[in-house]
Amino acid sequence: MKKATWLLLTLAGCSLTTLSVAQHTFSNCSAAFVGQKMVVDHYTDAGKCQLPATATGQLTVNTVNLSPTTSIPVNPIPFKIAIRDKATKTLTMYSDAVFRQVAVQRVLAKSHKGDHIVLLTLDNQYALPHNEILEL
Repeated sequence: MKKATWLLLTLAGCSLTTLSVAQHTFSNCSAAFVGQKMVVDHYTDAGKCQLPATATGQLTVNTVNLSPTTSIPVNPIPFKIAIRDKATKTLTMYSDAVFRQVAVQRVLAKSHKGDHIVLLTLDNQYALPHNEILEL
């Protein structure tokens, strides 16, 4: 019940922020998707982003329409990718390119089990609270 209430309040907050004309810092909720499935298991503070090394599909970052039962990608936004090494915690750019989508297999091929794939938005109007994806 508590999670459902929090999710509904988050949804209402995201909906209200998109109605404003001016662009405010972190005013649009966004999330990472592989295909049509959101990577984070719960869009809450306790949510976890994990991908198996065998994952396939297009990795995207989208504004998101949240409800208690579904999470629908709305508009793709540009992003960059970095990889945080498990052992040293060193953050390295995956590429200088700006992506709207990329084959997740290509990204996973450059990382190792235990590394984090870090997604970086290019505009501070997009809140991306679950921006680190653990490779399993």
